[in-house]
Amino acid sequence: MATRIVMSKLSPTMEEGRVLQWLKKEGDAVESGDVVVEVETDKATMEVEAMGSGVLQKILVPANTTVPTGTVLGVVAAEDEDISDIIGQAGVTPAAARSDAGPEARPAAAAAVATAAAHVPPAGQDGGRVKASPLARRMADESGIALSMLQGSGPGGRVIKRDIEAAVAAGGAAPTAAPTEIFGTDVPHERVELSQIRKAIARNLVQSLGPIPHFFLTVEIDMGEVLGLRERLNSSLEDSGVKIGVNDILMKTAAQALAEHPDVNASFAGDHIRRFKRVDIGLAVAVPDGLITPVLRDVGAMGLKQISIESKELVARAREKKLAPEEYQGATFTISNLGMYGIDEFTAVINPPAATILAVGATVEKPVVVDGSIEVRSRMRITLSSDHRAVDGAMGAEFLATFKNMLENPLRLIL
Repeated sequence: MATRIVMSKLSPTMEEGRVLQWLKKEGDAVESGDVVVEVETDKATMEVEAMGSGVLQKILVPANTTVPTGTVLGVVAAEDEDISDIIGQAGVTPAAARSDAGPEARPAAAAAVATAAAHVPPAGQDGGRVKASPLARRMADESGIALSMLQGSGPGGRVIKRDIEAAVAAGGAAPTAAPTEIFGTDVPHERVELSQIRKAIARNLVQSLGPIPHFFLTVEIDMGEVLGLRERLNSSLEDSGVKIGVNDILMKTAAQALAEHPDVNASFAGDHIRRFKRVDIGLAVAVPDGLITPVLRDVGAMGLKQISIESKELVARAREKKLAPEEYQGATFTISNLGMYGIDEFTAVINPPAATILAVGATVEKPVVVDGSIEVRSRMRITLSSDHRAVDGAMGAEFLATFKNMLENPLRLIL
């Protein structure tokens, strides 16, 4: 019996995926559970397994091609089985699939997709091409919306401006001004295709900074005591190979401070607020083509040593794009640290649906007044971004006061 290989929706934010490489070629034998293709989601590289046995009869979507979730990528069946109906129903067209392999490779990729789908163009399309006005095409391209997924309301099912606007209102990214409206076409430039992670960042930030009413609170913390404690802890752990980092201490501190201020460990959910009973902390990690936030679960139940071991393992796999969706989704609180880049202070954009994110700057030596005398101290500035629908100013300020007190009196972290 034939089985389909599908671009599954592997995360709540995933709307499309890119085929990276096929690990089997047409005609190869396939057993159920074999990994047949690698795909890039909005956050990670994932392996797709065959759900049945037979041979890989047809590859419908070639490598380096982006398609919407739900698209049939290929078909596994018995060698002599007729799969023409499956191919016809797959509905993969050049309008739905985009080659990311560069201009010279796009015609071949588009031709391969068109050939695979030549049997039955989807409804609302003309000869395999989505019927849409030029304005609608431009708006769809700018907002990351696949025309093939829309039902046009214009004459003959044509996709028009209001259809794109409705798709954006339903959760797509908002259209932005095309660069050619600002820059002349003769300005030397190169086209850089968006990776799946960069597309996800664009969608999420549009859904965050606009709709979510942010407010920001900043405090400066004396880090002398906690840096001294970190040095002593690492000296005692030297034989174990474990090294406590500043981020490990910040996560432990955040978990303990949130335990005292549970209203900050929350999320706005329309007609109610979710107040979480566990602290799951996301740590923003830069990767070559964007940002990903691996999540450390139940940080309040961990000691500093365990936090260090587990967070470093998560960060390493995040940079290799080897995280499973459950490992980068669902943080109740997020920390973004740019101190290692020499950034003194910044504000971070909330990652929905969480209600808070903590931006951490560099620890620098500076003169400060202590008991009427000027002393050189190690100081760090942090800024809490909060969703005002879930967290009030006083709530955020009280949380930061506790966070600051814990770092300036760090024995509380190990008691």
